[in-house]
Amino acid sequence: MQLGDYLNFAIALALVLALILGLSWLVKRFGLGGPLVRGLPSGAGRRLAVVEVLTLDARRKMVLVKRDGQEHLLLLGAGNDLVVERVAPESAE
Repeated sequence: MQLGDYLNFAIALALVLALILGLSWLVKRFGLGGPLVRGLPSGAGRRLAVVEVLTLDARRKMVLVKRDGQEHLLLLGAGNDLVVERVAPESAE
């Protein structure tokens, strides 16, 4: 094989990889795959949500997660994950 053949192969490979990355970005950006691509139920069927994330430093984050009406404050990172606080929903009396 000549040097030109290797160059053509490298250019074609780069174009194919760019197309794959571009199409995957479009699918993710515009949600074209529907709920099956994301792996989560759509709409009201969701039980888990990240309410807020606060970066403390390069290794640690505080994350407020809501599950079934309950909120959990988590400290994530540095090898240890910790539940800081659990807040139960207020009961109507």
